[in-house]
Amino acid sequence: MAVIEAKNVSYTYPGSAKQSIKNVSLKIQKGEFTLITGPSGCGKTTLCRCFNGLIPHFYQGELDGEVIAAGLNIVETQIHELAKHIGLVFQNPENQLFALSVEKDVAFGLENLGVPRDEMRKRVDQALQLTEMYDLRERAPHELSGGQQQRVAIATVLAMQPEVIVLDEPTSFLDPLSAKKIFEVISNLNRKLGITVVLVEHRLDLTAKYANHIIVMDEGTVIQDGDPRKILRTEEARLVGIGIPKATLLYQILTKDGVKLGDVVPLSSDELATMVKEAVAGQ
Repeated sequence: MAVIEAKNVSYTYPGSAKQSIKNVSLKIQKGEFTLITGPSGCGKTTLCRCFNGLIPHFYQGELDGEVIAAGLNIVETQIHELAKHIGLVFQNPENQLFALSVEKDVAFGLENLGVPRDEMRKRVDQALQLTEMYDLRERAPHELSGGQQQRVAIATVLAMQPEVIVLDEPTSFLDPLSAKKIFEVISNLNRKLGITVVLVEHRLDLTAKYANHIIVMDEGTVIQDGDPRKILRTEEARLVGIGIPKATLLYQILTKDGVKLGDVVPLSSDELATMVKEAVAGQ
């Protein structure tokens, strides 16, 4: 069952003569971990803004085609209603955090929806526990590290209990270790709670192993859409310049040299290391 569906979607920002996305059609199924990637400026962020109604309700411009998110037509549904179903985590957490304490930031969206106090307390605590930020709930957001701030930003979205979380390059300001921790939190939300995750990311070395669906964009269009293990081994993916995981590239080199590692393409160094060990043990 598709939780997000785009049909022939094109969009042009106000004052621009060039379409940011062109005739995009795709489906994201309920419970998937979908990775959207592609070169800078290819339309990834614009597409995500269509998923939660920022386009066309906040950004004006010209939108053609149809986007259905959580069963709602984004053009016909107000943005506050869409926010209950589709949560968006921005690239920079400082764009989402402004209150005097972590827990007040997480409660903000619920207060605006008029959620009863007991229910609000329960949702805030649960969201902070899931993101491992409960012990810092009384701290001011500006006192936190970048990784901690991003976890709070995720908690603010989680408290709304959306069906889908869309994350637009959420670790671009973080070091690799902090980024890895954020991706593990996101993966756990997907696996344990069944929340559909749509992640825009270029760091495929860190993220590809979590995804079961990948969408590759270039110049405003979708050029590949499907299984990450199939797509990331293709010449087309390599040529578009999306940063194929090093483990995937090394697997291709080794298999070309006659090393028998099996048919499953590795997406992480851990997967490749296991395959190499098994190949050596089998000799």
